[in-house]
Amino acid sequence: MSDTALDVTGWTCPAPLRDHPRVVMGHGGGGALSAELVRHVFAPAFGGEVLAQLGDSAAITLGGARLAFSTDSYVVRPLFFPGGGIGDLAVNGTVNDLAMSGARAAYLSCGFILEEGVEVATVARVAEAMGAAARAAGVEIATGDTKVVEAGHGDGVYINTAGIGLIPQGVDLRPQRVVPGDVVIVSGEIGLHGVAIMSVREGLGFEADIVSDCAPLGGLVETMLAVTPDLHVLRDPTRGGLAAALNEIAAASDTGVVISEGRVPVPESVANACAILGLDPFYVANEGKLVAFVPREHADAVLDAMRAHPLGRHATVIGEAVEAHPGLVVARTGLGGTRVVDLPIGEQLPRIC
Repeated sequence: MSDTALDVTGWTCPAPLRDHPRVVMGHGGGGALSAELVRHVFAPAFGGEVLAQLGDSAAITLGGARLAFSTDSYVVRPLFFPGGGIGDLAVNGTVNDLAMSGARAAYLSCGFILEEGVEVATVARVAEAMGAAARAAGVEIATGDTKVVEAGHGDGVYINTAGIGLIPQGVDLRPQRVVPGDVVIVSGEIGLHGVAIMSVREGLGFEADIVSDCAPLGGLVETMLAVTPDLHVLRDPTRGGLAAALNEIAAASDTGVVISEGRVPVPESVANACAILGLDPFYVANEGKLVAFVPREHADAVLDAMRAHPLGRHATVIGEAVEAHPGLVVARTGLGGTRVVDLPIGEQLPRIC
């Protein structure tokens, strides 16, 4: 590590008491607090069967076509980090949410909220990164909007993107399809994005450079579906990390999940950084990885196809769905014991996307 001293005076606890009467940072962390906000505030107010799916994107039927529809907002700090920036995130994040429904993203909308005083050159840099990311993902930014807020009422640049894409015939990806015996596959090394953000945000220096894994996953998903359309569920483990994604699937499918702790691919640099920072890699955000629950009879072929794709070359089987302990995720440790992998309350690293 560098000799730079940490200034912790402005840090806040991302995991406050669950009955906190005001919105806190943990409500945006993708864990239990986020789920409670959706369940008790937004879902009752909005209603609707489509919203009740609560997936990464909504699967809808319109004019006889099955579409995936998703939206996300990006408030990452800092705006630029090793491996990307807010512009790349704004494109890839929504493209990936659509991909988790099996859809290839077709069109995105883009809303910019700019703080008075931000340099136009910074906005241009973000926009150029978005355009490049969209072209790389094969998606068109088709419409947008810009708002400006007074100085001191924003953080430079916030972005919202929404996207639509077609879901191929025969594809039905949702956690309710998970059954005991399904094989759990993660597409690669976890924890890179969250640690990359923290390293530049706090001025930390590690012996090995840690770069965000921000990338569009549509091509990898198409490769998997070419093996079989009968994948059961896909999820990209962003906020709340791998632990949150597995817990959400276990709860929605009412099955248990068992993973082998030692088989989860954690880069040595991430493991070392997490040890220094007191973080658990299972809860650190990713922006270019997915978790798949695959019928056992297709698992080997799907794994081989993933490893042949550049974004899946480190794909690994990490566990399976089981009948025991429905709704719970359990990890087998290297010492032969087991531990429960809980849904996080808030977020270890706020403002990472």
